[in-house]
Amino acid sequence: MSGLGRTLFCAKTLQLKHLTNYKITCLQCFKEINKPSLNSIKAYHQLQQASNRTVNWSLRSSPLRRCLTNVAVESSRTQKIVGYWLMGCAGMCFGAVVLGGVTRLTESGLSMVDWRLIKDMKPPKSEAEWLEEFEKYKKYPEYKYMEKEMMLSDFKFIYYMEWAHRMWGRTTGVAFFLPALYFLKKGWISKSLKPRLAVYGGLLAFQGFLGWYMVKSGLEEKSGPNDVPRVSHYRLAAHLGSAFILYTLFLWQGLSHLLTPVKLPDVRSVAKLRGMAHGVMTAVFVTAMSGAFVAGLDAGLTYNSYPKMADKWFPDDMWSLSPKWKNVFENPTFVQFNHRHLAELTVCFITGFWWVSRKAPLHPRARLAVTCLLGMAFGQAALGITTLLTYVPTSIAATHQSGSLVLLSLAVWVAHELRRVPK
Repeated sequence: MSGLGRTLFCAKTLQLKHLTNYKITCLQCFKEINKPSLNSIKAYHQLQQASNRTVNWSLRSSPLRRCLTNVAVESSRTQKIVGYWLMGCAGMCFGAVVLGGVTRLTESGLSMVDWRLIKDMKPPKSEAEWLEEFEKYKKYPEYKYMEKEMMLSDFKFIYYMEWAHRMWGRTTGVAFFLPALYFLKKGWISKSLKPRLAVYGGLLAFQGFLGWYMVKSGLEEKSGPNDVPRVSHYRLAAHLGSAFILYTLFLWQGLSHLLTPVKLPDVRSVAKLRGMAHGVMTAVFVTAMSGAFVAGLDAGLTYNSYPKMADKWFPDDMWSLSPKWKNVFENPTFVQFNHRHLAELTVCFITGFWWVSRKAPLHPRARLAVTCLLGMAFGQAALGITTLLTYVPTSIAATHQSGSLVLLSLAVWVAHELRRVPK
């Protein structure tokens, strides 16, 4: 019988039998539990309730009660450890998104023309190795399209940017898989968390595949003579979207392990906010994905005025492609138009969400999360406008891209605070 099973058996025994003999049995069972998990907390409470109904006060201060307390403390400790690990994985995903954004903005993503899991970990060292990599790069469209000659020192910079991004992704995989195996062996992973870890691991592996699939699209010759060599913006959005989803899953699960749940009153205003919170998360995510289309098409450089686009609300070249539906996804003017107005709608939605929350019976931590969400929404909008008006400088644009993930983080926190707490 497993440690948890013995614990439940003891709880049932205490409910049905008298005390003296079974006190020793329960104590022995608890001593055998050397792999406490999250489920031990539930078992502890069942045994605690049983002991409160059947054990007198002198017995409650006995070694049995101390053993019960030790099990609860150990379960709480392991829960915190797993929670900090999950938050660390979320932090690694955040770093990968930031580094990937800088890699894109510095046009470094196509500098490594091969994908080798192990060999890529070691960058070129000697001059001959650098020249070999540089010659490989010269064979692909991006170099041929350049208007000015690239020096070896310039190539080293963009190569190191892409190399750092790849190594960060692989380090994220190590930071996830090795502790996961250790925690599973120790029995610290609850039954409900195990399939979720499998999903996280699958998404991590898929993210690596998507990264190379995206880069590969930029290494292919384009059909048109004026086509700019760049990665597919569809694949870029898929790569970024997958990273955002993985980050959100890590963050939500980490918060579930580390934050003490607070049950909110079961009233209509809270239920309404709960539904709106998931709408806010969706709006932030969709707006961020439209930003990926802007980055992929360099659409931030088409119109650099605000609020109008070249003194017009609807530019003349919004429908220049045929068939018409392609303009929504492939016309840089229309893509920038979409991102502008999706961002404006998202800020309005978050402002309305904050207004509705003012009269809802929220606990202080939830109210703090809503306030932070509102402030970050306006800060992100200001960053976006600044990026546009200053012609997309790398530093401000990278901050704006990172801000989208900060905004999503706060939206996740708000939704987590408003979630239903099981009885």
